[in-house]
Amino acid sequence: MSIPNEPQIDAKLIADHGLSKSEYQKILEIIGREPSYTELGIFSAMWNEHCSYKSSKKWLKTLPTTGKCVIMGPGENAGVVDIGDGQAVIFKMESHNHPSYIEPYQGAATGVGGILRDVFTMGARPIAAMNALRFGAPTHKKTRHLVSGVVSGVGGYGNCFGVPTVGGEVEFDERYNGNILVNAFAAGLADTDSIFYSEAKGVGLPVVYLGAKTGRDGVGGATMASAEFDDDIDEKRPTVQVGDPFTEKRLMEATLELMKTGAVIAIQDMGAAGLTCSAVEMGAKGNLGIELNLDNVPVREENMTPYEMMLSESQERMLMVLHPEKEAAARAVFEKWELDFATVGKTTNDLRFSIFWQGTEVANLPIKKLGDEAPEYDRDWIAPKPKKPLEQTLPNDDVADVLLKMLGLPNLCSRRWVWEQYDTLIQSNSLQIPGGDAGVVRVEGHETKALAFSSDVTPRYVEADPFEGGKQAVAECWRNISATGATPLACSDNLNFGNPEKPNIMGQLVMAIKGIGEACRELNFPIVSGNVSLYNETNGVAILPTPTIAGVGLLQDWDKMARIGFAGEDDAILLIGAPSDWGHHLGQSIYMRDIVGNFDGAPPPVDLSHEKKTGEFVRKLINEKITTAVHDCSDGGLGIALAEMAMAGNIGAKVNQLNGLNPLATFFAEDQGRYIVSIKRRNLERVLEMSENNDVFTAWIGVTGGDSLQLGQTTPIPIAKLKKAHEGWFPEFMKEEL
Repeated sequence: MSIPNEPQIDAKLIADHGLSKSEYQKILEIIGREPSYTELGIFSAMWNEHCSYKSSKKWLKTLPTTGKCVIMGPGENAGVVDIGDGQAVIFKMESHNHPSYIEPYQGAATGVGGILRDVFTMGARPIAAMNALRFGAPTHKKTRHLVSGVVSGVGGYGNCFGVPTVGGEVEFDERYNGNILVNAFAAGLADTDSIFYSEAKGVGLPVVYLGAKTGRDGVGGATMASAEFDDDIDEKRPTVQVGDPFTEKRLMEATLELMKTGAVIAIQDMGAAGLTCSAVEMGAKGNLGIELNLDNVPVREENMTPYEMMLSESQERMLMVLHPEKEAAARAVFEKWELDFATVGKTTNDLRFSIFWQGTEVANLPIKKLGDEAPEYDRDWIAPKPKKPLEQTLPNDDVADVLLKMLGLPNLCSRRWVWEQYDTLIQSNSLQIPGGDAGVVRVEGHETKALAFSSDVTPRYVEADPFEGGKQAVAECWRNISATGATPLACSDNLNFGNPEKPNIMGQLVMAIKGIGEACRELNFPIVSGNVSLYNETNGVAILPTPTIAGVGLLQDWDKMARIGFAGEDDAILLIGAPSDWGHHLGQSIYMRDIVGNFDGAPPPVDLSHEKKTGEFVRKLINEKITTAVHDCSDGGLGIALAEMAMAGNIGAKVNQLNGLNPLATFFAEDQGRYIVSIKRRNLERVLEMSENNDVFTAWIGVTGGDSLQLGQTTPIPIAKLKKAHEGWFPEFMKEEL
């Protein structure tokens, strides 16, 4: 199986492929001989953390993945959820962290391209995208460049492809200085009787390569994404893929047209590990073998080796098993769209993954051992000791001054500079664009239905208490969806952590998964897809633990949808869902960290039964068209939420000082499970009675009106001044990159 001039396999080459000594020994035992260079690359691709989940698989199995609306949970390209009327929403979130740090534009762009392929590979037309971005400190020398490149890459690919970006997150922290996070989400619509899966069926059937040609870009990308960074990071630049959104657009149209011909038996996106992973997954799922002839693979570079072809992560490619009698019709579709269509192999009944090149067999491996039986580790872990509740006397700061400072902080200021570079309205179905609690998109072909999307996590909470932080990530996503009036259906998780071989990091991952699982079960919000991204470290410094949760909810009637902006004068402002001891949870709040400079304390606890009861009550108010505005309380607490509502509606408000607390605690504590709701004054008595009957705390805290916001006894702040503070930081920070 050897090929002239291939490198000799030695300890260094094995280590360079991310394989441990024990893993290489297991390879020798499985195949009974030394692997060829191509086979070593295949094992490296299939057994790395990014593809095999070898450190997290044990714990991922504990997550709830089923529910009455779930058609397909984890294990496919994306999750599938029934939304009624014969339609399903198909969605997933995944990471492209390492590539985006090395080459921000292409790293982010190909992250968007990959997640879109996951969706339309299953027969869904993409209708919405989101992204959760986390960068280093604004003062770090690379941050501005990385922000510019990533945002341009996300916008460049998504805008050209033609999918609206409807939501997401942008956050700064010095812990991301050497390892940024780019988590990409996409959702699409499909008919429930026209969903396509990756399990190969039938022996002797053609395996067909679809899309763009294969190049050397991205070779070894999945292995690179499963390792820490060091000072030689720039040498990894060749492992970043290059994307072409116009080719992807043609690929989507050709694929969806192909699916209507009845030719497709199984189909798989070529994502991480490219041709290797897609072929192995299709064969292993169907208990079949796959035989490939690399001479038939369309290539765009000369003298490509089998190793390079098998491990290339060139973009806009797919693999398919099709009915042979329909091969000509299928080929005609792809030729019409000027895309490659090549029969590169066949299915077999021998459970082998055999690869030929120039008449030589360069690989022959047991296909099930590559995928289903990849190493699975039960790594040592130490449960992090949760921080104790914060005990500190608050300074005598003026609430109005603090509010203006907080509105201009990097982590609270307007993200308009970011989302205005994305097309948020293409397809003409967007009902809410970024800036509210969740993005909302109409369901094409239905008169009243819409889908709501949100992405959330608070990493500082997760580090302080991974269990509570995991719960909070789920609860906030669920709350943001509920705040639009949509019923949360299901979610996708993107678990971003450091090196799992360190027991303290593994402990963060384990406890966060435990918290996520508890919240998903209590809130009936199952995990149907996701991604784990580990080894997010540079020179031994780990990122903040960041388990991002992206969720989807269903609005039966988008005419009843709630927005965050105050909508009229003299409306009553209600605080709904505050726990009995609210206002005491300043630990890990943005006020304490970024204004006072105190990083101590436990995060606010999450009472899931309280969350569920309160969210259901708020949705009831929205569904009965009683509310005029709704907003959840999260980062920055009550004060920031009120300011955002005033700015969004361009209507002021006067809010009372509440419950005898220090005003700073009243307005900037980050207690969970709270919503701010405005209603017409005539409905006040009715709502208070409804809240009592539903055992939900509700307090009348103020009235809308005027052109200023007044919090308690402090000086009123003109809305124009709030907007200036809120809108100024991002354009000023980025102007040197424009």
